[in-house]
Amino acid sequence: MRPLTVLIFIGIGCLSLIASCTPQKETRSDMQKKVNDFVEVELTTDLSHLSENEKQMLPLLIEAARIMDHIFWTQAYGDKDVLLSSVKDEATRAFIEINYGPWERLNNNQPFVEGVGPKPAGSGFYPADMTTEEFEAFESDDKRSLYTLIRRNADGSLVSVPYSVAYREQHKAAALLLRQAAELAAYQPLQDYLNLRAEALLTDDYLASDMAWMDMRENNIDFVVGPIENYEDALFNYKAAHEAYLLIKDMEWSQRLDRFTALLPDLQQGLPVDDAYKAEVPGSDSDMGVYDAIYYAGDCNAGSKTIAINLPNDPIVHIEKGSRKLQLKNAMRYKFDKILVPISELLIDAAQQEHITFDAFFENTMFHEVAHGLGIKNTINDRGTVRDAHKELYSSIEENKADILGLYMVGQLVEMGELSEKDLMDNYVTFMAGIFRSVRFGAASAHGKSNMLSFYFFEQEGAFSRDAETETYKVDFERMKAAINQLAEKTLTLQGNGDYEGAKALLAEMGFTREALQSDLDRINQSGIPVDIRFKQGPDLLGLQ
Repeated sequence: MRPLTVLIFIGIGCLSLIASCTPQKETRSDMQKKVNDFVEVELTTDLSHLSENEKQMLPLLIEAARIMDHIFWTQAYGDKDVLLSSVKDEATRAFIEINYGPWERLNNNQPFVEGVGPKPAGSGFYPADMTTEEFEAFESDDKRSLYTLIRRNADGSLVSVPYSVAYREQHKAAALLLRQAAELAAYQPLQDYLNLRAEALLTDDYLASDMAWMDMRENNIDFVVGPIENYEDALFNYKAAHEAYLLIKDMEWSQRLDRFTALLPDLQQGLPVDDAYKAEVPGSDSDMGVYDAIYYAGDCNAGSKTIAINLPNDPIVHIEKGSRKLQLKNAMRYKFDKILVPISELLIDAAQQEHITFDAFFENTMFHEVAHGLGIKNTINDRGTVRDAHKELYSSIEENKADILGLYMVGQLVEMGELSEKDLMDNYVTFMAGIFRSVRFGAASAHGKSNMLSFYFFEQEGAFSRDAETETYKVDFERMKAAINQLAEKTLTLQGNGDYEGAKALLAEMGFTREALQSDLDRINQSGIPVDIRFKQGPDLLGLQ
């Protein structure tokens, strides 16, 4: 039985770092510019094809998403209301809400509120004063669980607290909303998933609901909810952060992608690496679908907005059923039109700008998510899972693997006759422009660090050139293709060997922004091109009661 004193500490805001909450070295106009760097877009879609029951489900699911949003605030910072009430400047308050705290997520988590120190690597998942040595010495069977908080007992010792205990009241309220929505669902797999997800929130056992989520194919509505990704835990990458997406399926676009699912086993076997590193068979039950998002909450809404989902993360589900790859078309289109195209006009050689296409952007994103399911999840030398072996480096290497294997897969599809060589060049050039979009996120983002790694590896291999006079970049088709194969082999081998030191060395060499690249990023920033998007969202925007 857990000591009763544990409960005293659970509800306390995880970080108490506010002193005086006035903008730090920023004028009001500077802060307003930071807010404006996130261009506001409306998150909506056509709901006319939904039944009345389905429309009634949406406000219930939005309310459950808002609960996830509240929990994520406590994980990312602490007490949102205390922070916001201490800040008088409206622009600073708006920027705090974009970042879910006083640290600028797309600027290496630099604090922008005076009196706030550096963001703890472990966010609110661990005591701020806990050392790595103290954690390693802590004897607990579930201390590395995705679904526990690490807190201190009254005597100062560490204790592991299950999410179902730490967030008992919030999870109970969310579970009730999911069950109410399930009663309205005519599609049985969706009803099953919602009921099982409700139970998972109360028990911390998410496997059954993850399996049920994999069984959905004909659902108009999808709802991703709960503690899912572990990026927020930059200390160990152990703890899952709360989030939610409410999605409406685009059946026409989804059907276009069905044919790629059957190719996954062949793509796995064709990876440019020794057989030992591709011995696992990806689940053939993988599903690729296209959706319009109508609500984001929590982790996925913090800073840079997610435009594709590859879930579940559980390797048991990957091996047995694969994963589902959900492309968020409306969010993706906003980023392409408002960010990627203007960047390409500034930094890509004029003769290659015709290769910047939405289809290529969509495919690169889609195949990135597919590629998460390729390679292996368990090391080949008894070092456990790749995630455990790579510790805090796991997310950056995994994101790079997905980027590079995604491009590799496009090349394979060209050889299979599924795509043309022009398509491949479109993907290469669009990916190159996308690097500049992502590296603006800085080293605090696993995706940004991954793109830095790609950029410098491609530069080393001569996959692109930079014209000093026009200050633009040009892709070399053949060298890019070769560099992709080489980097794919490198990342897959690092993962399969569980090579922590090798991954650390690679990121130390290439996972940061050097002066020349920074000058081009400065040009982007000075041009007024948005950094990312932010959402105007909610039931009113959707015309719901």
